[in-house]
Amino acid sequence: MRREYRCPEAKRPEGVPQLAELQAESKGKTRITIMLDNEVLESFRGQAEKEGLGYQTLINQALRSCIGSRPLDEQTLRKIIREEMSASR
Repeated sequence: MRREYRCPEAKRPEGVPQLAELQAESKGKTRITIMLDNEVLESFRGQAEKEGLGYQTLINQALRSCIGSRPLDEQTLRKIIREEMSASR
């Protein structure tokens, strides 16, 4: 394996329509590499399989709950609206 590769004809993602579209869809997110304990990863993968979600989505939700910033889902929003409407009567 070479230590360095040269690709002078390679295009940036913005120059390839499919890649540009993928980048546009992922606004607000950043790809990173992270080391997790095997037990933690296995737990999230198992939970994700049961819930029909991606394990990365569950990890993101867990991290959001730790920082106190959670996007509203439909069920929570409906509950808040009902409470507010009841209080205004």
